[in-house]
Amino acid sequence: MSALKGLRFCDFTGQLAGAAATKWMAAFGAEVIRIEDPTNNGAWDVLRNNPPFVDERRGTDLGGGFNNHNVGKLGITLNLKTARGREILEEIIAKSDVVTENFAAGVLERLGFGYDRLREIKPDIIYVSNCGFGHSGPYRDFKTWGPIVQALSGLTFNSGLPDMEPAGWGFSYMDHTGGHYMSMAILLALFHRMRTGEGQWVDMACCDTGLTLHGPALLDYTVNGRKARREGRPIGNRSEWPAMAPHGIYRALGEDQWIAIACRSDADWQALAAVIAEDWANAPQWATLDGRIAGQDELDQLMNAWCSARDKFAMHRQLQDAGLAAAAVLGARERIDEDPANDHFDMWPTVTHSAMGDVRVDGLPLRMSRTPQEISRGGPCIGEHTEQVLTGLLGMDIEAIAALREEGVI
Repeated sequence: MSALKGLRFCDFTGQLAGAAATKWMAAFGAEVIRIEDPTNNGAWDVLRNNPPFVDERRGTDLGGGFNNHNVGKLGITLNLKTARGREILEEIIAKSDVVTENFAAGVLERLGFGYDRLREIKPDIIYVSNCGFGHSGPYRDFKTWGPIVQALSGLTFNSGLPDMEPAGWGFSYMDHTGGHYMSMAILLALFHRMRTGEGQWVDMACCDTGLTLHGPALLDYTVNGRKARREGRPIGNRSEWPAMAPHGIYRALGEDQWIAIACRSDADWQALAAVIAEDWANAPQWATLDGRIAGQDELDQLMNAWCSARDKFAMHRQLQDAGLAAAAVLGARERIDEDPANDHFDMWPTVTHSAMGDVRVDGLPLRMSRTPQEISRGGPCIGEHTEQVLTGLLGMDIEAIAALREEGVI
């Protein structure tokens, strides 16, 4: 039996920050019913029409990102501008456990389905919203995407190298992380309802989620007055706590090839020097941690020169055989298609998508021995399961559904 079997989600989430959360729910057995608008050709979720694509075909049902974040979900279309569309949504909510969305603050309320209305429909409903600043406070009306959240929460500011502009955390790091926090929020609310019978509104602010990742940097400033960006900071690849040197990503042989190496002690350095087997590595100044830290810029240059003449995988094996912390930096193909570790963890399962066929998607990084995840069905094409949901869940007949299509309700 799946861990979340028997739970039903009325799901308005899209893009990454919300859809990533309900992907977890679907993978562990919950029935997730995505609600989309039949009048805008999938524009409700911009990923529907965005790359990557599996082949030369383009269209609403062919966006690889959308499929990746919506595997295992059911998809229906419902025109909430019509009275009948709103009535049908009420019927779905009445049979659901959770309503999820990551619209800007107030959107669902303007559609007529704020928390007060949701409680009228189903008193123990759990409502989980996820937007940039939450539904209260002076910034509630501001709209965000992952990169905006990263900037406003300070993550962008704190990343990079000394005397260079902030580097950022990838295009949508906080979309993914926001989705993971949202999944935790959903499960906490479900656990509370299981114990008490009470539903509730979980109001999540993605920018605050980003702030929670700053603990040490915020404490260092508030307690010690040290700014995160100051002379010599941030140090990027180096380690200050605990101090290590060399500690970094070094250029290997070939274009855009790299290896990560960390010397955790003087004994590690002696082992590395023996592998390097060049005169400079035996210089007395490098024998102690203090000496290596004092000359870290020069030492990194020497390490780059030595590594850049060697294959990263050969160094990887040689340094690990010597007991050192070292690993080749892998590209996407190397990590996904060629790493034998994947054979034991099924991190990129193949799903069957109604339009794309068999494609690979991201798995979830855990295994439950009694209630394993299942990721086998692709994300829904626009309105793919409308008839299935309306007949199976609401008991409508085919003639009634045909009339709804004719009226533009679905």
